Amino acid sequence: METQATPIEAKERIYTLDVIRGFALLGIFIMNMPWFNTSFYVEYAGTDLYPAAYDEWAETLRDVFFSGKFNSMFSMLFAIGFILQLDRLEARDPEHAKSIYLKRIFWLFVFGAIHMCIFWTGDVLHVYALLGLVLLALRRAPEKLLWTLFALCLVFPMAMGLYRMMVFTPEYREYVVAVSKTWEASNNAAYGHGSWLAAAREHSRETFILYTEPFMLRGMLGFYVAVFSTMLLGLMLGRRKFFQNSGQHLPFVKRMQWSMLALGIVTGVIFGVWEATTTDFVTPTPFRLVAGLCYVVCRVATMIFYVATIVRCVHNHSWRSRLAPMATAGRMPLTNYLMQTLLATFIFYGWGLGFWNRVGPALDLVIAFAIFFVVQVPLSKWWLSRFELGPMEWLWRKLTYGHATLKRVPSARAAAH
Repeated sequence: METQATPIEAKERIYTLDVIRGFALLGIFIMNMPWFNTSFYVEYAGTDLYPAAYDEWAETLRDVFFSGKFNSMFSMLFAIGFILQLDRLEARDPEHAKSIYLKRIFWLFVFGAIHMCIFWTGDVLHVYALLGLVLLALRRAPEKLLWTLFALCLVFPMAMGLYRMMVFTPEYREYVVAVSKTWEASNNAAYGHGSWLAAAREHSRETFILYTEPFMLRGMLGFYVAVFSTMLLGLMLGRRKFFQNSGQHLPFVKRMQWSMLALGIVTGVIFGVWEATTTDFVTPTPFRLVAGLCYVVCRVATMIFYVATIVRCVHNHSWRSRLAPMATAGRMPLTNYLMQTLLATFIFYGWGLGFWNRVGPALDLVIAFAIFFVVQVPLSKWWLSRFELGPMEWLWRKLTYGHATLKRVPSARAAAH
């Protein structure tokens, strides 16, 4: 296939998006950290591994301020990137633009499938790839339709909660708890004490069960809907070229910043109270229904507050330079996201240092910040001082375009000449 399309150059990047992407990487790592060292099924199984007050407070604060906010941020960025990439492809090679985009999405799905089935079951890349096909179908949809779909995404968890309350039985609860306990024990054996191959087999088994077991599939469906809701916001922002001209919208950004903070605090407190006081994460209750709705609203509102704050800081001269480390990490999102899995599983899995089930929520936060700022930011800075893009970003582009040179950054002396 002959094409005039080429990968994006470093000079074409949007600094604000790189900064936001860096914060999204940090927030996602903070939220993923507990599931790198503990089974996904402990809550359903009723296991309380970390009853200490400081761990319970850390867990509640983490879920109120981080849970869902940063994968929402990342999914919004994915949709904005989708618009930027496709617009650019169509400008340079309209005949092949769509096929190149589909090829790019295909390889993202492959990366995600390998990541999920072999390295860590919590992968999100394959979800982005599948929903990327939906974005393609909605690319030129009327904005009224997009807002309608967004509203439906927000009420979907409430509808599912009402349905569960109507059909839920004590027998079903016993079934969910029994299945979860079985998987918790299996995870502990494979991830906590098994070899690398044993862990890989367990990830493959988990991937299959997540998409076949009804109550787990329902959870995955809810996750897809949540991710899609903020992709819709990103699609609309991308079509309006908001981040290319964000400086023109600062008064609006300021209004959104404080109104979304207020909404996020109110809904976050309600959700936090429910999470801090409940011991049964299986049985649906009216309070859980309200808390679930508050979580959905808090997730989107707090994410918008974070993004608005970052945009304002980027346009503040004294803050702009301080955000450079986040932008550096944000220029290598695929590399850094996959690196987080490699580093965390080495620390916690049995084939590595073996700290599985030995690190509580409070220390999780410390480790996540330490790895990000002590390892990933300096490593990103070192790499990008030598090359224009990260190693996984280069591989993704090479597979997509068939040609992508890992360009070296010229030294200061060479640049001077």
